[in-house]
Amino acid sequence: MSVILTQSAAERVKSMLAKRGHGLGLRVGTKVSGCAGFAYVVDYADEVGDNDQVFESFDVKVVVDEKSLKNIDGMEIDYVKESLLNEGFDFRNPNVKDACGCGESFTV
Repeated sequence: MSVILTQSAAERVKSMLAKRGHGLGLRVGTKVSGCAGFAYVVDYADEVGDNDQVFESFDVKVVVDEKSLKNIDGMEIDYVKESLLNEGFDFRNPNVKDACGCGESFTV
């Protein structure tokens, strides 16, 4: 089981954590949302709970709660910058069976 970051995503997280001044890494999970079922939740990881799994890519910790892990196991997170106005994390989740038309939610 794993959730990994590309080097580009890891560098972005390191930059965000440095600017913020604290944090252990990136917290990634899912929540019930949207027309397809689930949406990604991304935040800073300030602590690791008893029900969390911790993965590491390029010296950046990725913290995932056990409930979300079944939906995102094997996912790769990239950071893409297509233009000055269009940049962000790109989730490559092998578990996604379908996504809504707007791309905000997915089904596993």
